[in-house]
Amino acid sequence: MDSAFTALVADALGTTPFRLLDVGCSGGLDPRWRAFGPRLEAIAIDASRAECARLARAETLPGVQYVPTFVAGIAGKPVDLERGQASPLIMAIRERLSFMRTREIRAARLAQAEIEEQLRHNAWEMTELADSTRPVAVAELLAARGWTELDYIKIDIDGSDFEVLRTLDGKLRPAGVLGVQLEVNFVGTDAPDEHAFHNTDRFMRRQGYELLRLDVRNYSSRALPARYVWPTPAETLTGRPFQGEAYYGRDVDAAGLDAAKLLKLAAIHAAWGVPDMAAELLLARRAELATRIDIDKALDLLAAAAQPDRTRKLDYRRYMQSFESDSPAFYRREGDYTLRERLAAAWAAFRFPRR
Repeated sequence: MDSAFTALVADALGTTPFRLLDVGCSGGLDPRWRAFGPRLEAIAIDASRAECARLARAETLPGVQYVPTFVAGIAGKPVDLERGQASPLIMAIRERLSFMRTREIRAARLAQAEIEEQLRHNAWEMTELADSTRPVAVAELLAARGWTELDYIKIDIDGSDFEVLRTLDGKLRPAGVLGVQLEVNFVGTDAPDEHAFHNTDRFMRRQGYELLRLDVRNYSSRALPARYVWPTPAETLTGRPFQGEAYYGRDVDAAGLDAAKLLKLAAIHAAWGVPDMAAELLLARRAELATRIDIDKALDLLAAAAQPDRTRKLDYRRYMQSFESDSPAFYRREGDYTLRERLAAAWAAFRFPRR
């Protein structure tokens, strides 16, 4: 997603910071938030002490701090690294997947590899770790640093995500949280404490947040491995939906938010790849925001983001005129399919031939 809209919002914020909590920061902060520049304040937590040290050495923004620690539902409750932080069923399914077999094949090499390669394989447990017998609770860590208000939370810790999320029950909206990004599992039981998407979704809706984006990652079985999507072993082109990323945010009619919060919410929507939500917010709250930001310029930037394949992008007014005229540009051309869609169609035709 182009960062031009976020940069425009950042300028409109003046000295107001954008506060981010990243629980599971391996690999670094998402570059999208760096468009806030010196206004970005972040607490980035990871169980890998070595990774936190590496990221701290490379950090250029003074407001970003890295905290090497395990996070748990109860502070001080030891983390059982042998058992794993996810449920037995999820761990059992994980062992059946092809990416775990690739990790077994590469285990000896990974044990001697640099930390960057270990983390690319999600082998964080091979790195130098924080003390697993002294995990912290998120709320206590924030209180210790004087953070009573923040804008964004991301949780991705490979197992106890839902346990940690539940410690924030009733605390998200009072803290001013606008967006929450969560790793979710599409496998599991119907147990109410299972780290599965259905439980996460119910929890977040009870907190007053809407699901605004959902990314699904498929993983093949080691019984018949599929091609990996990325240069490292992880999700595959085919396979069962195993994990994903769920993005929950306040909606455009969110009450009790001042102009700065509304602008940050619009920036979050745009960064998530839903510029339409950001545009809807700007139009709905124009009277409150017009003195802080050039609404027309902001809408033009969002319209440009909605036209990623166009070399010459329409401004917002002409873009909307094009839609109202039922332009062919809003439709896929007949036969204009991606290679992945063509392969999927060919595979479906092979498996389910017409009779």
